[in-house]
Amino acid sequence: FFSFFKYWKIASSEYKKLVIGLLLFALFNSSDVFLLLITKEVTGSDTITIAAYIFYNLIYAAASFPLGKLADKFGIKNIFIVGLLMFTIVYGGFAFHPSVIVIFMLFFIYGIYAAATEGIVKAWITNIAHDKNTATAVGFYTSCQSICSLLASIIAGAIWSYFGFSFAFGTTGFIAFSVIIYFLLSFRKIDFR
Repeated sequence: FFSFFKYWKIASSEYKKLVIGLLLFALFNSSDVFLLLITKEVTGSDTITIAAYIFYNLIYAAASFPLGKLADKFGIKNIFIVGLLMFTIVYGGFAFHPSVIVIFMLFFIYGIYAAATEGIVKAWITNIAHDKNTATAVGFYTSCQSICSLLASIIAGAIWSYFGFSFAFGTTGFIAFSVIIYFLLSFRKIDFR
């Protein structure tokens, strides 16, 4: 099962830099359930919580194609960093126990984040992977991301339990901002279009 880790040995240095940053982010990008929990806590309504999540998914679906086109025009890295900035804003906003109106604004921004990162990450990996190992490169990242996502939810749950939701969301926002700095410094001279 773990034989695919051999790919790391032959992967390019660009791929390794990219995946390190992506996995650091994934390690703190917990399940959306935490956003729904705080929404339910603030609103006290299952209906509003479900409506907010549906709204997020509609924004995500509507924005994915336009943001993909923008990534082709302005560079994958640039749109991805904008997406991470949106994520940072969302988690920073949820750290302050937002009102219902602000929650819907944050879910709108969260939809933009998802549209600016989900498919774009795989396109970025595809652009820098060796041609004969493209699927392996994406598969390696996706496998590692899944493990990190599981750990992220455990970490977020533990932080929430011991320090409260504000610290949990604040920590995630801070790590996301740190990942932005990492990408800006690590990929200064590279522009993938």
